[in-house]
Amino acid sequence: MMKNNKKTPDLEPIPRNIMNIAWILVLGAVMPMLDSTMVNIAIKHLSKDFRVGLDLIQWVITGYVLSMAISVPLVGWLVQRFNGKWLMIGANIVFLAASIASGLSHSINSLIIFRIVQGFGAGFIVTLVTTLCVEIAGRDRMGRMMSTIGIPTVLCPILGPVIGAVIVQFLSWRYIFFVNIPLGILAIILMIVMLPDFTPSNIKAKFDFIGILLLGTSSAALIYGITKAAKNAAFNNLTTISSVTAGIIFLVIYVIYAALRKEHAILPLHLFKLKNFSAVLIGLFLAGIATNGPMLLLPLFFQNIKGFSVLSAGLILIPQGLGILLARPLIGKLTDKSGARNVVLVSLLLAILGTIPFIFFNEASSLPVMCAVLFIRGIGIGGITVPMMTDAYTGMVKQEIAQASVGTRLVQNIGGAFGSAVLATVVSLSIHGNEPTIPLMTTAYHDGFLLALFLSLVMLIPTLFLTNKKSEK
Repeated sequence: MMKNNKKTPDLEPIPRNIMNIAWILVLGAVMPMLDSTMVNIAIKHLSKDFRVGLDLIQWVITGYVLSMAISVPLVGWLVQRFNGKWLMIGANIVFLAASIASGLSHSINSLIIFRIVQGFGAGFIVTLVTTLCVEIAGRDRMGRMMSTIGIPTVLCPILGPVIGAVIVQFLSWRYIFFVNIPLGILAIILMIVMLPDFTPSNIKAKFDFIGILLLGTSSAALIYGITKAAKNAAFNNLTTISSVTAGIIFLVIYVIYAALRKEHAILPLHLFKLKNFSAVLIGLFLAGIATNGPMLLLPLFFQNIKGFSVLSAGLILIPQGLGILLARPLIGKLTDKSGARNVVLVSLLLAILGTIPFIFFNEASSLPVMCAVLFIRGIGIGGITVPMMTDAYTGMVKQEIAQASVGTRLVQNIGGAFGSAVLATVVSLSIHGNEPTIPLMTTAYHDGFLLALFLSLVMLIPTLFLTNKKSEK
């Protein structure tokens, strides 16, 4: 009887009013997630329209990403002091205004400035979505709630390039930003009318200027250096070495500073005493390479090896998106019921099964077989980040949720950038100095997928330290 009583809360459906709140918050997150992937498609068109080189155009993307990274620690403090509802509304207004301004830009300098503002709003939105949803979910519903808010994170990188390719081909790159107008207006109206007030968790929390500055600068320096490595196809260029070194130094200084500030730091070190929280951060970083990295390689593989257009390469990835969608509802329920450990272990094995064939696929490989493998891979990767993100907040009080969100979001940002850079560099180095023939490029992509496979196996180690509710009962 005792066991049945303990299981009952896990099986209760999430109240409709709470799910409605979650979906409204997620709607706001769709804009920045889609935007960050669609703009990549328009880079060549931007270069042509503004008549500038790719070196300057790259700042349209880099400025956005760095601005997102810098804003995350600031959100961690603000959400403790102020009503989360109005912070979310304000962030969406800033993002929407910057989107309109970006679409109207008539010089590359103005576009870069507006993209930086847009990235700042995006950093607020994606961090607030996680923090507020975890707050309203409660411990027994976190898995299912994280499944809901994680949908844009996994689907937008797949759908974004497809939507972006259609917009650029039939309209103009400006509509990549203008498409945010109806979404933004709808999200803002729904938030004003339907979102409840979110009581600040610690209105006396002091503004940790030094901590915010150190974490923001560290993450920005690391991401900038890693981005340069991807561009130069090498980690030994001076910019990468100096930026990454500076990022590590600022991080070490923050650790010393946080040890002195204790619970008053923006990301307190005592959170790392929870083995599941530390395991989640390590796992999320590795997932940036093992699961997110191949997201960059897959469309390039289909374009360069199979000869697909950008649009066709995007469409062929739909089975992977369907696999993610199929897994999401089930993953949330299983995580709430049994904990994260077993769910991530099974998901990792499926992701590994969906990655191994890409070590052998070539230009003659069957498309139906590839689609089936992508579907399996989608089911696998759909069950990795959600349970991990859920487990990051296990055992925490309300005040610690905002602080933990800073850590998980920073690691996701850095890990995602690192993953793309590492795999892009591995592929580029395999081709460097040789004529890019199909067989050589195929081998290069095989090397990239092999590294992703190896790191997927390494992820099994931190996974063993995640929560397992069944063993606790």
